Amino acid sequence: NLNSGLKTLETELKNDDVASMRVQLLLIKIGGHSDTEILTDWTDAIDFIAPTIIANGTTPLGKGVSLGLKKLEEQKKRYKDNQIPYNRPWLFIITDGTPTDTDWHKYAQKACDAEDKGKVIVFPIGTEEADFENLNKFSTRGALMLKNLDFKELFIWLSKSVSAGSQSEINSTVQLPATNWGVVPS
Repeated sequence: NLNSGLKTLETELKNDDVASMRVQLLLIKIGGHSDTEILTDWTDAIDFIAPTIIANGTTPLGKGVSLGLKKLEEQKKRYKDNQIPYNRPWLFIITDGTPTDTDWHKYAQKACDAEDKGKVIVFPIGTEEADFENLNKFSTRGALMLKNLDFKELFIWLSKSVSAGSQSEINSTVQLPATNWGVVPS
C-alpha cells in the first residue's frame, strides 16, 4: 500500500504544473542494514520517481528524524545562499512501529524544538500498529493514525497540500485540505 501510495504522489505532483516545478522531495528510509538510507535525495517533483520500499524490522526513528532535520537545514541554507525564497518545510514521519534506537527521545525533542522555532512543520503518522504514545513526542501537534493503510488517500492529500503551499505567498498561512485518511488515535 505504501509503494502504491508513493506512485500516486509521483503522478499527482507531476500533473500539477506549479507543484511539479516548485516542490522538492527527499525520502529517507529507516531500518535495515544501515539505520538510515536516503532513497531519493533532494529532487524537484517533476523529476521524482517513487522508490519501492521494503520493511525490514527495526525502527530507528530518532536517527531518521535527525537526518531529516539535518537535510532540511542544509537545503534551506542552499536556498538562502542562492537567494531563493521558500516556505517552511514539512517533515513527514510515517511508521508502523515504535522507536528502536535508544536515544530517540532527544531527536523527538529536537523535532519539537524546530517546530516551536518555526523551522519546520512535523507530521507524525502511524498505521494502526504504531506506538502513538511515543510518536506523539515528535511533534507539538500530535500524531494521526492512518485509517485502513490508505496511503493512496494520504499521498493525494499531501499532493493537494503541497500544491496549495507552492502557490502561496512566502511566509503566508496555507489552509490545508481536510484529512479523510487519518484520525486522532484513541
